[in-house]
Amino acid sequence: MIVKIISAQTNIAHNQVSSTIALLNEGATIPFISRYRKEMTGSLDEVQVGTIKEMYEKLQEVQKRRETILKSIDEQGLLSDELKRKIESTWNATELEDIYLPYKPKRKTRAVKAREWGLEPLADIIFLQQERDIESRAVDFLSDELPDVEAALQGARDIIAERVSEDMKARDLIRNLFKREAVISSKLVKGKEEEAVKYSDYYDFSEPLKKSPSHRLLAMRRGENEGFLKISVSPDQEKALELLESIFVKGRNSAADQVKAAVEDSYKRLLGPSIENEVSALFRQKAEEAAIQVFASNLRQLLLSPPLGQKRVLAIDPGYRTGCKVVCLDAQGNLMHNETIFPHPPQNEVKQAYKKIDTLVEAYKIEAIAIGNGTASRETEAFIRKMRFNSDILVFVVSEDGASVYSASKTARDEFPDYDVTVRGAVSIGRRLMDPLAELVKIDPKSIGVGQYQHDVDQGKLMASLDKEVESCVNMVGVELNTASRHLLSYVSGLGPQLAKNIVDYRTENGPFKSRRELNKVPRLGAKSFEQCAGFLRIRGGDNPLDNSAVHPEAYSIVENMADDLKCTVVDLMEDAKLRQEVDLKKYVNDKIGLPTLYDIKAELEKPGRDPRSVIKVFEFSPDVRSIEDLRPGMKLPGIVTNITNFGAFVDVGVKQDGLVHISQLADRFVSNPNDVVALHQHVEVKVVEVDIARKRIQLTMKE
Repeated sequence: MIVKIISAQTNIAHNQVSSTIALLNEGATIPFISRYRKEMTGSLDEVQVGTIKEMYEKLQEVQKRRETILKSIDEQGLLSDELKRKIESTWNATELEDIYLPYKPKRKTRAVKAREWGLEPLADIIFLQQERDIESRAVDFLSDELPDVEAALQGARDIIAERVSEDMKARDLIRNLFKREAVISSKLVKGKEEEAVKYSDYYDFSEPLKKSPSHRLLAMRRGENEGFLKISVSPDQEKALELLESIFVKGRNSAADQVKAAVEDSYKRLLGPSIENEVSALFRQKAEEAAIQVFASNLRQLLLSPPLGQKRVLAIDPGYRTGCKVVCLDAQGNLMHNETIFPHPPQNEVKQAYKKIDTLVEAYKIEAIAIGNGTASRETEAFIRKMRFNSDILVFVVSEDGASVYSASKTARDEFPDYDVTVRGAVSIGRRLMDPLAELVKIDPKSIGVGQYQHDVDQGKLMASLDKEVESCVNMVGVELNTASRHLLSYVSGLGPQLAKNIVDYRTENGPFKSRRELNKVPRLGAKSFEQCAGFLRIRGGDNPLDNSAVHPEAYSIVENMADDLKCTVVDLMEDAKLRQEVDLKKYVNDKIGLPTLYDIKAELEKPGRDPRSVIKVFEFSPDVRSIEDLRPGMKLPGIVTNITNFGAFVDVGVKQDGLVHISQLADRFVSNPNDVVALHQHVEVKVVEVDIARKRIQLTMKE
């Protein structure tokens, strides 16, 4: 049944869903399934496999909840065959809870007390709405706890109110009304005017809930959590009562009047607040999912930023009073030298700094310079660009976001136990120029400085989404087995922190891996882990040329058969395009490997170990702009996109304060998603629209 539901909701064939679930249950990862099991899944991509996995897990949770509910009702002796069939036939979590609600063990509610006082029969009589003089019938129910008719009628109304609030049809009607027509309103909490100034837009604010964008919902909820705003969500009350009365009020007599009063009480006290909480949680969840998606998309772009590659880099972490920390890294990112220069105030040791940089560039054969984009970045960049070197040295300004978090982390202490945080931070800046992916995986994604309201969303879901994104990026690019850090290896399909550590320990003890097969000697790395990870690991200069490609070891024999049939070597096949054109892929189809994988193998033979990331480009800010005071409306400036949100993109124009290009200003057309127009670290030209120096706000446009 689960397979049928997923197939219907995703429009993916039944057999594709079934095969994917079977692979997941066997312990296969999403990257492995989408890359190496195309024949089994019908070439589903990572997104489709991920969707199936997510839906499968949710439906399993519904199944577990169903079993709990059935057990609970059965223990109460109330599980009829009809009720059991009703519960077993639904896979909707909300509907399941609605069915269970009347049977759910309750605390001492007003209705529970009324039943204990024997008022259930009176409630039944009233609910039928056939009695014209209900007060006379109520006399029969008086007792010490119920001294008068009104007390008895109140208790009966409490029972009816609870019935109304637990009625599936009523809940569904009101739920849909909330979803369609509810208005979200926010009011300032009295006495919080000064503290809540950043929420001034929401002091007296309302709009249709279904039209409220995710960033606005999360902003209001943050204000509520901080005690500055009072939030309410509700549709028109009269409309809600009319809907309920159309179900429950059946006559025009005193009994019907009692039911009408009970319905109104139920909506105000029970049903309304219950559905408000439910719908608010639903819309908040949607807002969080949108925010998480923005963060994940930004993180992916950041992780897949163009790498400089294996070049010798001089990295500078700029500063004024404490100086600029300088480190020299070899082509593998190893620290060769570090020291501090003081080219800026208050020391102004410009000549000494020039001489020192010149000496280091020559001594360590530096090919590129990386400058952190924090304090004194522009001044340091200007200082470096004035220099003339004996060779062409590329100069890059690199984002420092998260570098300080890394430098103070256990990871950094383990890597550089003999150096302080300033050296570690400078090393991180240099390494993230060489390979952003390899360096950024060491940092908590929330510290990288992209996304919106990441601290306001479900942290478990956020981390799961970000981990999935990191895993996808790492496996898409591939990992150098002999140089990768433990943290990078831990994201490789089929591995994890412990196996990654075991690989690094084995490498330290036995030297570089000569082949992928040697992974089988790593402690606790079994056949399943090898199957999952091998295709994503690369060995440059190893015993087998295919070890530096995305061809999986399970397919090596096929490539070797191709070479044998053409009477050449595997290396010849990889180097000679004419030989590859002679390969008839249909000849090599077998019961496990079909044409989709064979096409992948042929593409990989053409460009073994190719990096899917784009080529890095040098960028320069306008030399005329150094601070926000230098900006004027109408200025056209080069900039770098630093963050993307649902409401626009933030762009660094070199003044230490990013400017906002609102979504309406991204292009000369309607834009529904900023990611359709811009990408993180994209080089763009913007025009200054407005500058608010006091509030440090810069409005930019990318419209022509």
